[in-house]
Amino acid sequence: MRGLFLLVRRSLRRHALSTGVTVFAVALASGLVTSVFSIQRQTQEAFTGGDIGFDAVLGARGSALQLVLNTVFHLETSPGNIPLSMYESVRKDPRVKLAIPYAIGDNFLGFRVVGTTPEIFTAFEYRKGTRFAMAEGRAFDPGRREACVGSFAARQAGLRVGDTIRPMHGLVYEETTAEQHEEEFVVVGILEATNTPSDRVIWVPIEGVYWMGGHVLRGTGEVFTPVPGEAIPEEAKEVSAVLLKFRAPTAGFQLDQEINRQGTAATLAFPIARVMADLFNRIGWMSRVLELVAYLVVLVSGACILAAMYNTINERRREFAILRALGARRRTVFAAIMIESAAIAALGAAFGFAVYAAILSVAYYLVRAQTGVVLDVFAFHPALVVAPLGMIVLGALAGVVPALRAYATDVATNLAPHS
Repeated sequence: MRGLFLLVRRSLRRHALSTGVTVFAVALASGLVTSVFSIQRQTQEAFTGGDIGFDAVLGARGSALQLVLNTVFHLETSPGNIPLSMYESVRKDPRVKLAIPYAIGDNFLGFRVVGTTPEIFTAFEYRKGTRFAMAEGRAFDPGRREACVGSFAARQAGLRVGDTIRPMHGLVYEETTAEQHEEEFVVVGILEATNTPSDRVIWVPIEGVYWMGGHVLRGTGEVFTPVPGEAIPEEAKEVSAVLLKFRAPTAGFQLDQEINRQGTAATLAFPIARVMADLFNRIGWMSRVLELVAYLVVLVSGACILAAMYNTINERRREFAILRALGARRRTVFAAIMIESAAIAALGAAFGFAVYAAILSVAYYLVRAQTGVVLDVFAFHPALVVAPLGMIVLGALAGVVPALRAYATDVATNLAPHS
């Protein structure tokens, strides 16, 4: 066996260029396969609920998926508003443990400005058992124009405690057409990182949203424009959505029956995981296409090993004939080629982890910047074990044909002197 491995090592060194190219192809294949499966599972877990700390979202009549994307992941436009009275009604419902209102419609440099109540910092759990915490400063005063900024938004926008911001109309920031409000909000708190879409949000008192210039309220069904110095009637106020935490699981099914099936004024997105699972079922073909591409790359890498090994056989016929003449058995020659093929695949699989880390690192920054969802480069996935082992097996199988050709090498013919 020692002589066999020595033979393999010398062969790999002698054909360093072809070996290096083949190893690179295998590394790309292995890294691509593992990254596709890891990203797919992590994003699906992030968007289908996981250990999310609330149970449902109440909003305007329309798409439950749009409602969840808008309020939970801060990705979509709002499907509309509901009267503040509806929020008050559901907040007082004995089946509801906690109700957090959202008023959405503005941004600051592309980061959403969300009006809400101080309970978002004192009672709300963005994950089960985990609440928002301040890295700097304090929570906003509901009666003042103050703001608390998510960690990612603060870092990207260069905001610190004491800075002032002027929100802009709309949810999309376009530098050439951005229209700022006259009202200024003082940054009084910077939140600790949560590794969720909330890191991209700027939180302000909901009353501050009502009073911003250019906003109209339709809580009564008719347009009401706030006038500075005059109180806003409670019936005119409205909210974009309400995040709900139930006292018991049965409450969600009861409210689903009352609001979605019997009512026509609002939509209850419940359970959130089911709503997002429907999205992944609809776009599941994209994941399957990516998986197919990854498998094709694996097959191409196997073909590269086959071609690299097969092309070296002609050069090595005399070498094999000499080995046979010195007493090496046919099966020894066969085993040497098989081990060499498996060794190339093993080297590629090892370098594949570097490719995997590179792909996940790029995906980490892109996904976080666009959605706030954070991918874990070091998260375990069975593909991290199965893919490298599969590549080694595939490499060994790719060496069968070249090994058979080496096995059939005729000693007399290949030892004869060349004329």
